Amino acid sequence: MCKEVQSMPVAKKYFEIRWHGRAGQGAKSASQMLAEAALEAGKFVQAFPEYGAERTGAPMRAFNRIGDEYIRVRSAIENPDVVVVIDETLLSPAIVEGLSEDGILLVNTVKDFEFVRQKTGFNGKICVVDATDIALQEIKRGIPNTPMLGALVRVTGVVPLEVIEKRIEKMFGKKFPQEVVEANKRALRRGYEEVKCSE
Repeated sequence: MCKEVQSMPVAKKYFEIRWHGRAGQGAKSASQMLAEAALEAGKFVQAFPEYGAERTGAPMRAFNRIGDEYIRVRSAIENPDVVVVIDETLLSPAIVEGLSEDGILLVNTVKDFEFVRQKTGFNGKICVVDATDIALQEIKRGIPNTPMLGALVRVTGVVPLEVIEKRIEKMFGKKFPQEVVEANKRALRRGYEEVKCSE
């Protein structure tokens, strides 16, 4: 007769992020930049997008896994540690599906925590930043992914801010003038400095 084997809870090995945005807002680029920065910081990483209809403005998701050991999982992220919402019009209870109340909901919005809580029903930590306005002021384009990256780094510490800055220099320095590189670095830092979180 076999003894019943009790399964032990498996410790989570990876830090997982799910990005929600609309095509053209830079969620895929932000997840890719974060992955490359984490790789340079000595981590194992994954970054991959998931599209619905492939047209500008259509809802889409992107994902990151970051860990200290080789990542064998290849599935979509169902239970993220952080959900990043680049477009507040996407806020709904569905957006926080799988996010535990120990996790973080980071939203690009000018609204307050209570607005986000009412829209999503999420009772955990909510962080907000006006990333679109920062992008318009610094980059002169309403693509908020760079300030959102800064805010994400601030609230999670997943990689050092300096590593993301170096990544911006490498990525943008090859294609754009130095003023574009500096504008993106300012947007990144402002996202880092201006994000606010609930208790």
